[in-house]
Order: sequence, then structure tokens, then C-alpha cells
Amino acid sequence: MGRLDGKVALISGGARGQGATEGRMMAQEGAKVVLGDILDEQGRAVEAEIRAAGGAATYVHLNVTSEPDWQSAVQTAESTYGGLHVLVNNAGILIRATIEETTEDDFDRIMAVNVKGVFLGTKHAIPAMRRAGGGSIVNISSVAGLVGSPGETAAYSATKGGVRLFTKSTAIQHASDNIRCNSVHPGPIVTDMIKDMLEDPEQWEQRMRRLPLKRPGRPEDIAYGVIYLASDESSYVTGAELVIDGGTTAE
Repeated sequence: MGRLDGKVALISGGARGQGATEGRMMAQEGAKVVLGDILDEQGRAVEAEIRAAGGAATYVHLNVTSEPDWQSAVQTAESTYGGLHVLVNNAGILIRATIEETTEDDFDRIMAVNVKGVFLGTKHAIPAMRRAGGGSIVNISSVAGLVGSPGETAAYSATKGGVRLFTKSTAIQHASDNIRCNSVHPGPIVTDMIKDMLEDPEQWEQRMRRLPLKRPGRPEDIAYGVIYLASDESSYVTGAELVIDGGTTAE
């Protein structure tokens, strides 16, 4: 038996990187997955890969800043697979700039994707989860949502701190609906989001000084945590922070 047998999961940002890995691994654990993204070609490729491996997957176009897109994604999960039990708010962007260099447009954009996207996904998943008898919402935050950063990520940190506290409010408000909500806080993970850092030896060396395990994480490291929070193994866990950061925040 899989750890997620009988569950239907909707994953935003599911076309590549961390989200695609979450989708593949959740399907291997028995979940029926709906992958949402704006990268349609890549998303359909992940869908095909999961199906070829014997899993159940459906790709939908999902701009997380669009309320109609979220409504359609949730409807797809219910109409295709009979319900919605898990939401992984995975989609996010990183804009590197100092506070003075951050434009108003960039600040609005990162807030829209990283915070508004989580809000809209949660808003429309809750009624579906209530109809299903309960569920688990997993919000991908960051270590940047726990501690300040000396780098050019103040706006990003603000969004991830917002996700952390929105998670706790969701957990409190919807415990009576049997809906749990937790946040995951990755450290540096090998995805396109930190490609610039990985390709800059000086910048990466500076990052390594603050990383006790001395290596970046893999998308699989995060997916294992997501699977735990999505599963019934974590039935008494809500409003919590799962930190997967190679020891970054231990100092």
C-alpha cells in the first residue's frame, strides 16, 4: 500500500523542479495528482511520465494569481478524481534585488505569486476538502520565512514570512473542518530558482559557510517532507513548520 492511497492532490508549480518531483513521488505513493502550472508543454510531459509509470495524473493550466484558474483546477480534481484531499502550494518566484533596487512592479509581482497565489489556492481548496471530509494543505515557504538574510532577497523573505503566518491562521480557523495546514521551509535546493547562485563559485562558497551539511538539498528531500504532511501519518500535525535546510537555521 502507498502512503497516499485514496488521496487526490493538487500541486501548483508542478511542471518542473520541486513541484514535478513532488508530483512524481506522490503518485508513486498512490495519490492521484493534478499538476498546475503556466508551463503547459513541460506540465503535460510530467503528466505523461507519471501515467507511463502507472500513476494517475492530470495537467491543468494554472496561473496562481488568477482566481478563475484556481476554481477550474479544483473543479478538475473533483470531476476527474472524485474529490480533493491535498493541496501543495508549491509555486513561487525569486527576484534578487536590494530593497532600494526593488521596483514597485517587481514587489507587486512577487507578492502576487508567492502570497496571493497561496491565499487563492487555499480559499478554493477549503470547500472541496470540506466536501471530502477533510484534507491537508502544505505551503512551501522557505528558511527565508524564518530568519533574515544578508542577501538581496528582502521582498522574497517578506513573502515567505507571510506564507508562514497565513499557514498558522489557516490551521487554526479550519481545524474544525478536519483540514490541517503546515508550512515547509527548504534551504538551498538544486532547482532553477538558485541556478545563478550555483553557477557563481564565489556566491556559492559564501552560502556554504552558512550550511552545516555543506551541500545543497535535492527536490526529493523536500518531497519526502511534503508526503509526510500530506499523509495520515501527520494527522496530529497542524500549524507547524517543517524545516528541511541542511542545518542552515540551526546556527
